[in-house]
Amino acid sequence: MARKYFGTDGIRGRANSAITPDIALRLGMSAGVVFVRGDHRHRVLIGKDTRLSGYMIENALVAGFTSVGMDVLQTGPMPTPAVAMLTRSMRADLGVMISASHNPYDDNGIKLFGPDGYKLSDELEEEIERLMDSDLGKRLAKPAALGRAKRIDGVTDRYIEFAKRAVNRNLSLDGMRIVIDCANGAAYKVAPAALWELGAEVFPIGVEPDGFNINRDCGSTAPAALAAKVREMRADIGIALDGDADRVVIVDEKGHVVDGDQLLAVIAESFQEDGRLSQPGVVATVMSNLGLERHLAGLDLKLVRTLVGDRYVLEAMRADGYNVGGEPSGHIILSDFATTGDGFVAALQVLAVVRKSERPVSEVCHRFDPLPQVLKNVRFSSGAPLENAGVRSVIQSGEKRLSGRGRLVIRPSGTEPVIRVMAEGDDRDLVESVVDDVVAALTKVAA
Repeated sequence: MARKYFGTDGIRGRANSAITPDIALRLGMSAGVVFVRGDHRHRVLIGKDTRLSGYMIENALVAGFTSVGMDVLQTGPMPTPAVAMLTRSMRADLGVMISASHNPYDDNGIKLFGPDGYKLSDELEEEIERLMDSDLGKRLAKPAALGRAKRIDGVTDRYIEFAKRAVNRNLSLDGMRIVIDCANGAAYKVAPAALWELGAEVFPIGVEPDGFNINRDCGSTAPAALAAKVREMRADIGIALDGDADRVVIVDEKGHVVDGDQLLAVIAESFQEDGRLSQPGVVATVMSNLGLERHLAGLDLKLVRTLVGDRYVLEAMRADGYNVGGEPSGHIILSDFATTGDGFVAALQVLAVVRKSERPVSEVCHRFDPLPQVLKNVRFSSGAPLENAGVRSVIQSGEKRLSGRGRLVIRPSGTEPVIRVMAEGDDRDLVESVVDDVVAALTKVAA
């Protein structure tokens, strides 16, 4: 069915426009109705990042959940993977993360996690959507059954311990100089503290959130500031998280950015050497570079591709028993430790490999030469440009030109009215030509 509220990663949009207090209230009521099962006191755990609109959305959600009889545990700013972990650890019936991830401050979003710490299925989201547009007045709890809400302490320490347990207990980062960019987001307290506890000399940036500066010229989507700081401090490595810390980008000691495909290769090889791969392969999306696929094949490892979105990566991992997966953007999912992408835990895995190999990050994190890849976006105002006959013809022509020498991937964004056109192959000129032809055809019909 067509989605009215939920996209590929929860509900997301402009704060107080696409996401209003009324929508948050009705979401809280509807999700509460779905997850009130049995006679026990039901609990929902709510975390958020540092956006100004988080206060508004959180209070509306609290009102919605308590109105249908759910108690609410509020953590304050916490990474998305921490919310997923705490939902399961604290035996909550439901977990909620208020965040628009890597988007600017004036957007926000709401992600829901089940009691097992995993994102909700499409079926559950559809059920919640149906309730949101129904008469919820009949679902309200009796006065004596209303829920309570309270802030909970100590969750920061719990996540730090959880993250450290994802690496060997003997791992020491003594002598390592690490710059950590927390994007003025949800991990601004926990990530620097965890690195310090592991013995590193830590240089934190992006740790002064003011409600407006999340992801602004910092974090994993804008790593230039991190690269400059690494060079300035002569650091061994730079780590950039995004606003809710479910993705990571690494910068080597030379200030060069390392993308998620290289990190997947590093972690997969490390797990393979240690006998920790649950299946002989890695799950990634259609956007991962063909160079990664060829590299893994040389190690007798398979690359399983999914649709774009960490939820699809995770679904494939769970269905077929893989324990390593991710996206080029730095969403790395390590299911031995977490039920969702965890940028900081992924960074710790890389640090463990660097420490073990006693080689610089620039060597550790260069496992293959990526094939030339070109990605362009075409914004459209309405309609379905990909259904246009002329556009389809150009796409088919591009696929034939790349056949055997590369790939063409075209997909609509799940969070904004944009069509993403990506091609890769051994011949950069050919790749650019194919992308330009498709973009031109889309542009003609997208206005």
